Formats: sequence, structure tokens, C-alpha cells
Amino acid sequence: MSKPTRLHQRKIGWWLWRGGLLIVLIWIAVDIFVPHHHSIRQFNPQEVARLETAMWRSYYDKKPVVLFWQLAGGLRQQFHAPFWRSFGLAFLATKAAFVFKQGQSRTDYQQALPALIIYYEAIQKLTVERFSVQKVAALELNWWIIHRQRDRYSYADLATALRQTSAALYDQPTAQFATYGNLRADAMRLCDEAGRQPGGATEANWLRIEQKLSQAWNSLHDTVLITN
Repeated sequence: MSKPTRLHQRKIGWWLWRGGLLIVLIWIAVDIFVPHHHSIRQFNPQEVARLETAMWRSYYDKKPVVLFWQLAGGLRQQFHAPFWRSFGLAFLATKAAFVFKQGQSRTDYQQALPALIIYYEAIQKLTVERFSVQKVAALELNWWIIHRQRDRYSYADLATALRQTSAALYDQPTAQFATYGNLRADAMRLCDEAGRQPGGATEANWLRIEQKLSQAWNSLHDTVLITN
């Protein structure tokens, strides 16, 4: 092969690489800056349940990178977040979770609130529904605290906190989310109990947890669609 031909091939390769990079950059820019508005009432409850179960497993297995990727996937499923934007949202949620995890008291836990507010502000920009960002973020943090402080609160308290959070997010009466709150709190109870048993959770445990989460998310899905 002649030297000019090799040079020509290198030039073609360079331009192809440059063109590919430009396409990716345009995709990222459109993903991040072009408005995307979807209804948070429309999601696949079975897929959300599957992803939440997978995230809980990754948390117990101490796989933060996998957990981050799964969280981004869950945001695309539940809130219709665009691909690249879902990772920014996942970062905010992860940041709030780790600030919270390091806390030892309610005052410490409140340090996670700013990240949660920014997170829900970003969610608000993706939705056609309107909700109080400050209220939803505060209620989200509240159920985290209730779940964390199991010596002070019951799973019934957790169920109440979960339905209050969903009621604020979807702007519907709290009582409409009673079934969802009870089922999701029960799934968390199953997960907590499985995590404390010798050897950790089994495949049978995870199957039960996913089934309970599927019931919970199906209930939420039916509630928000019927009302809408």
C-alpha cells in the first residue's frame, strides 16, 4: 500500500472519529437542554418493581456502581428521564442518600435535604404535572428517617409516610395511596428481615420482595391513572 493511500485512510478515520464525537455531543446537548415533558402517571409498574428489587440487592451486595446505573434506569422508567439526564438525576439522588447514610441524628439527616430539593426540581422540569418541590423533598426525607429509625417508628408509620409522599407528588388525597403505602412498607420489612438473617437474603426472599413491590407499584399505577 502506498504512503499517500495510508495517509488518505488516516484522514478518513480521523474525520469519522470527529463526526462520531460530534454526533454524541449533539445527542448529549439535546438530551440535557431541550425540554422533555411527560406524565409521571404513566410508567411500567412491573419494570419499576424489578428495578427497585435489583437496586436493593446491589445495596446489600455493596455494589455502588451497579446501583448507580440501576437508579438511572429506574428514573428513565418512572419519570421518563432522557438517557444522559438520568445519570445527573441519579447522581443527585445518590448524593442525598450518602449524606443521609452518614448521619446519626435528625439534624444530620436534614443535611440531605438540599440535594433532594435539587433532585425534585429536576424531576419537576420533566413532568407535565405540578407539585410542591419543597414539600415532596421534605416528605421523601421524612420516610427515609422513619425507615432508618426503626427503634422509634413502626412499619405502619412508614406506610403512612410513603402514602403522604405520593399524595404530595401526584396532588391527590392521601387516603387513595393507602394500599400502595402498606404494600411498599411491607416490601421494605421483608427486605430488612432478609438482610438480618444468617447468610443474607436468599433468592426466595428476593422473589417475595419483588412480588410485593410489583403489587405496590401496580396499586400506585392504578390509583394515579384512574384519578387522572
